[in-house]
Amino acid sequence: MNISNTAVPLEDENVDTDQIIPARFLKATSRDGFGKNLFRDWRYNNDDEAQPKADFVLNNPAFSGKILVAGKNFGCGSSREHAAWALKDYGFDAVVSSFFADIFKNNALNNFLLPVQVSDEFLQQLFETIRQNPAAEIAIDLENKVLRT
Repeated sequence: MNISNTAVPLEDENVDTDQIIPARFLKATSRDGFGKNLFRDWRYNNDDEAQPKADFVLNNPAFSGKILVAGKNFGCGSSREHAAWALKDYGFDAVVSSFFADIFKNNALNNFLLPVQVSDEFLQQLFETIRQNPAAEIAIDLENKVLRT
């Protein structure tokens, strides 16, 4: 399996599952529709979709892609499978970080969302590459265990 696409840089560390998908949106049991509430409290002012926060990366038109590059300790907190559902439903196929909570990692894999763990140094290089060139393609080659820009 190979994934090659542009990436969205989320440099925050210690992003917990309640930040990924707030608890008030967990009423549905179907996996569909969670993407619209991904990072809801970070994306919108007063929970109003008509008022996106301009400084949040998902609202920045310069960044798009199927790969989320996230800060260290991504997916910590409660064992919320809905977090993987929301990321996948939004359109991400992979999340790259230097550390994942074990439960999040398992939930991601069970939902066809690839968690790719890299060193802290390589993660910082990825962030720098994306900042300098938001159109840079990131390639994930599982067979050969290679991640490159």
